[in-house]
Amino acid sequence: MSSQNPTAALPPFRSLSDLVREHAHQRPHALALCDAEQTLDYAALDVLMDRVAAALQLDGLKPGDVIALCATPSVRYAAVFLGALRAGVVPAPLAPSVTAASLAAMLHDANARGLFADAAAAALLPPSPGDGDAPTRIALDGVTAGRRFEDWLAPEGSRPQPVEVSPQDPFNIIYSSGTTGTPKGIVQSHGMRWAHIQRGLAYGYGRDSVTLLATPLYSNTTLVSFFPTLGWGGCVRLMPKFDALGYLALAQRIRATHSMLVPVQYQRIMAHPRFGDFDLSSFRFKFCTSAPFHASLKADVLARWPGGLVEFYGMTEGGGSCILSAHEHPDKLHTVGQPAQGSDIRLIDEEERELPPGSTGEVVGHSAGMMTGYHNQPEKTREAEWFDRTGKRFIRTGDVGRFDADGFLTLVDRRKDMIISGGFNIYPSDIEAGLRAHPGVQDVAVIGVPSEQWGETPVAFVVRHADAAETPAQLMAWYNARAGKTQRLADLRHLDELPRSAIGKVLKRELRDVYLSDPESATQ
Repeated sequence: MSSQNPTAALPPFRSLSDLVREHAHQRPHALALCDAEQTLDYAALDVLMDRVAAALQLDGLKPGDVIALCATPSVRYAAVFLGALRAGVVPAPLAPSVTAASLAAMLHDANARGLFADAAAAALLPPSPGDGDAPTRIALDGVTAGRRFEDWLAPEGSRPQPVEVSPQDPFNIIYSSGTTGTPKGIVQSHGMRWAHIQRGLAYGYGRDSVTLLATPLYSNTTLVSFFPTLGWGGCVRLMPKFDALGYLALAQRIRATHSMLVPVQYQRIMAHPRFGDFDLSSFRFKFCTSAPFHASLKADVLARWPGGLVEFYGMTEGGGSCILSAHEHPDKLHTVGQPAQGSDIRLIDEEERELPPGSTGEVVGHSAGMMTGYHNQPEKTREAEWFDRTGKRFIRTGDVGRFDADGFLTLVDRRKDMIISGGFNIYPSDIEAGLRAHPGVQDVAVIGVPSEQWGETPVAFVVRHADAAETPAQLMAWYNARAGKTQRLADLRHLDELPRSAIGKVLKRELRDVYLSDPESATQ
């Protein structure tokens, strides 16, 4: 299903680096970047970007070369990212929460020429680079990760050789393993980021914007708010470590106008007993993406938190997105909205045939903002693509969904998470919704595990509210008495919390591994 204006043209392309330079000339003392320790106005940011770009060029890096960043979010981290763009160098932000082996694999895959790290990443690195092919290490915090940043940086007054970038040139590489395994490098273009900046105009980004970000800078979730803020001349306030009370206090103090949060953060903020003590009236828009955002939680945010609430549905790989302006469509909170302007969203079946309206199938999407491909993985790129009869390229999401009569998309589940039990397709989200109806259930995840009798069978992991008294057996009996025969649980376990990625996705692979390694596990 296409948006109403799928071919809407963007304004002539401008690079983010040029936009920052323009803000620096027009409003040099306007705040651009802040964290708990450092603040940069646009003039200072522009100068620092020049020094970073010049230093990269002195190191011999050319447009298209890659640097990696693996650190806690900070003003310095952001300035290096932006300075690399000025040199035409491609940043690859990496998670410091990965294993040492995974970090090494991503650095090798990216062919990173430099690694900018801090103490958070130092433990993942060997004592010394080891060989001449290893990336040069720069310590962003002056600790143990490498050469001091101040010593590496080009001298004051340095200006880089000018670099022209085009919309097709690579902007960054985002490594995304989702919840399933080996990280894949998603190459995103300058044109894709330009589209994100332009989209920001509809959501009130401007020179007086103050965007509070409490998610990591290696995540596309964060970057889709980070870049529009700077593109339109606003201020980004980075919160390196999220906690609900700290977020509320900071949002009130800086008079935040925009924020991007993942559902588990909304859940913790709304559940905090002091939520009502804070003045959040400055908010224009709050955004959400990356994980299922349940209708009841959206309704609570709308009822008690001023400003609009917008949910983005899409993939880091691009390929179209859906947008739900929840404040405008309170009767559609169970959906992820309608296709965004310029997005063509369709559904296909297991044989990759396009499905007619009213069907349920895998979501595929096309837009101007699609990844070039997975870095160094052409086979994975081909697996992620679908082409219609005209040869138009779409990106496969792996999500199963259906459109309602008004063109709003409801997600049923992840295709890979679907359980096939006794020949029936079972969607874990349906079981999860049933369990959430119990007053004692705070959070839940359902997985499929092998069963000799049924092939697969569903198992639930539940986080209880503090005052809940039901045992796992009692809760499972309660649910099974209300469920259809094919959706009954074979087992139910209590957990203190569900394992999640840094951006709030439930790591069902970890739950499955834990369950299958437990000798007491038994399926029916």
